[in-house]
Amino acid sequence: MKMVLASKNPHKLTEMEAILSQLGIEVVLESDVGVDVEVEETGATFEENAALKATAVMKATGLPAIADDSGLCVTALGGGPGVYSARYGGEGLNDQQRYQLVLNGLSGQLDRSARFVSCICCAFPNGDRVEARGECPGLITYSPRGEDGFGYDPIFLVPEKKKTFAQMTAEEKNAISHRGVALQKFKVELEKYLNGTHQ
Repeated sequence: MKMVLASKNPHKLTEMEAILSQLGIEVVLESDVGVDVEVEETGATFEENAALKATAVMKATGLPAIADDSGLCVTALGGGPGVYSARYGGEGLNDQQRYQLVLNGLSGQLDRSARFVSCICCAFPNGDRVEARGECPGLITYSPRGEDGFGYDPIFLVPEKKKTFAQMTAEEKNAISHRGVALQKFKVELEKYLNGTHQ
């Protein structure tokens, strides 16, 4: 089976492929099937945004489409940046400027607790959907650490690992990350769906 990833992010493609190839599913980018869908992310939740993206790309391609909406929820920022993580601080900022905004917002804050959330939705042409949610709790560091990863990874510390996401290998990160957890749950649900036992 072929699925279109409703994202232009090659990092996400790599993560999705690593898990879904185990089910014999080929994941391709929108550009691979000749579409470029811009979706207005108007949802109030990660679940709503993932469904909006998956449905739009499914309609544009006629193929099952998989989308993930994810972000960083920081307790002391009232759960922000949340669904606005990718566009925190407005358009035109890069990853470093965005995570610097989070660090600035936590200046003087002792509560550094945060969690990464990922919601995955696969929309099928027959109207069916398979969904899953994953979370990874952690702390916000006082300064960036590590060279790998993307987005907010350099400031997100996983206490039991004593490393930020940006200090982990891809394998280490995928084993515990919000998207890794969501993908594992999604894989189980998708397997049930493909076997006809999905509720």
